[in-house]
Parts: sequence; structure tokens; C-alpha cells
Amino acid sequence: MHLIAQLPVSRRRFAGISFSVANLAQATKLIITAAVETRTGGLDIHLLNAYSLALAERSDTFRACLVEASDNFPDGKPLSWLTKLSKAPLKQVRGPSLFERVLDEGREQGVRHLLLGSTPETLALLEASLVSRYPGLHIVGSISPPFRNLSADDYETQDDEIASCRPHIVWVGLGTPKQDFEAQRLARQGDFLAIAVGAAFDFSAGTKKEAPPWMAHIGVEWIYRFGSEPKRLWRRYLVGNFVFLYSAVRRRG
Repeated sequence: MHLIAQLPVSRRRFAGISFSVANLAQATKLIITAAVETRTGGLDIHLLNAYSLALAERSDTFRACLVEASDNFPDGKPLSWLTKLSKAPLKQVRGPSLFERVLDEGREQGVRHLLLGSTPETLALLEASLVSRYPGLHIVGSISPPFRNLSADDYETQDDEIASCRPHIVWVGLGTPKQDFEAQRLARQGDFLAIAVGAAFDFSAGTKKEAPPWMAHIGVEWIYRFGSEPKRLWRRYLVGNFVFLYSAVRRRG
């Protein structure tokens, strides 16, 4: 079930994966509308960039996760650039911006949010920051999973805690691709939206600095991130970008 079942937004395929053609405002409205409606079953939503598509090119399991997703939004300028001259160009929907905007605009509808991921310290900073900036925001829970492979008992305990909080949206910040698999799993367990949102927790909590707005605007935000964590990110950008371009050409349409 795709979010466009609720609102008229077109879809297109890129690198073999289906995306909604929506800008930030439209994506926000789609998510809030889907969050508060009555449904049977959950929805998993993914914010995909060049790195995500590069991973999907090398992992059939990850590709299947994205192909089967309830919805995908393009979180990266390269996806917009490579579709700019097509009949349905993709529009960038930045994960951190979508996170903040849904939190803000969802207050009017009483949207209930749960935060899943990161460390207890970051989650505490994040929740304090969000509540101070968005009065009336409903954060009904925050969970920091153990930094190891979870057992069946771990998942059962976590799922029970989420169910008891009755969220409309579970924001999943566990890093790609772990967060995408978890969003898919969670959506199959409940009747909420599970959104894989990347580094939004760290940016909103202030534990990591975002690139200057001008760099994000012209699509070179990755250079700032690479410069801040070169040892961790060099393979993602220097190798992943070539794999992304290969996938975009190989899987046209």
C-alpha cells in the first residue's frame, strides 16, 4: 500500500525502485494524513540517497526491502539531477527536514511520535530540544536498542513497549541499511508508520553539525559530511557514488 492511495501524488521508477514524486511540503502532508487515518497494518517509509541505491545494487535482500516498501522518497540531490530532464523529475526530500516538519505540522492533528535508535544520551538531548522548540509535541516514547544483534526476546520486549505507547509514527534512526530493515519489520507488526530517517536524530539533537544551507542547496552536502568523518565515510562516497551511477544507468526506468 502506497501513501499516494490517500493523496494525488505521482510515482516513478529510478534505478529499479519506485519513488513518490513529491516535494517536502507534499511529503509532509502525505505522511501526516497517512499517520492519523484508520487502517489495518503499518506502512514503512524510506528516505533514499545515492548511498542507499549503491547498497541496493550490491544486496538483493536490501533491494527487495526497498522494492516492497510502502513508499520511498529521494533524499539526495543526485537523484533529482539525473531525472531533471525527464517527464517526472524527482524532488529532493531531505530526511532531517522532513523529520522536523512532520513533528511541527503534525501537532495540529495530535500526531504521536516514538523515537527508536541512537544512544540514551542523544535521545534525551533530542527529546528536550524538540519539546522546547515545538510546544504541544507528543513524543510518547524513546527507545535506544542495544548495540548488538537483537534476540527474539529483545524484539518482543521492544515491540511490546512500542505497542503500549500507541504511536502514529515510529522514527527509526539506526543507520542504513539497518534502519530500513527495521522499519519494514515494524510496519509488519503494527498499524503505525515506521520511517527510516537516517542522521536526523543527531542533527536535531545537536550532536552532529549539519552542512551549511548553501552546500545542501547546491547538492554538495556530502563533501561536508565526508570532511567531518573521512575514515568512516570514504568508502561510502568515493566507491558508493560510482556504484550509484552504475545502478542508475543499468536499471533505467
